[in-house]
Amino acid sequence: MTSIFHVVDADDWATAGKAGEYRPLSLDGEGFVHFSFAEQVDGVLQRYYQGVGNLVLVEFDPDRLSLPVVVEDLAGSGAFPHVYGPIPTVAAVSVRPLQ
Repeated sequence: MTSIFHVVDADDWATAGKAGEYRPLSLDGEGFVHFSFAEQVDGVLQRYYQGVGNLVLVEFDPDRLSLPVVVEDLAGSGAFPHVYGPIPTVAAVSVRPLQ
């Protein structure tokens, strides 16, 4: 599988790095972590993050995850990758600040 991407607050990502795993609020509320494929990132940024600062785009290698990536269309907006559990930070292959 190709890389998957997640937009996250830079401070939250720094905290996750110290803990060794990333547990966003969506994991507790919905039971999974939202990801995007590369071609979906711009749409996600436009839809959910307009005017939000201090964000980073984290690229993950699915082969480094301890849980499977599930590609599903839960809201009728297309198939997106999800992971049903915490994300080990060692699965990240790049972190880029977003403007």
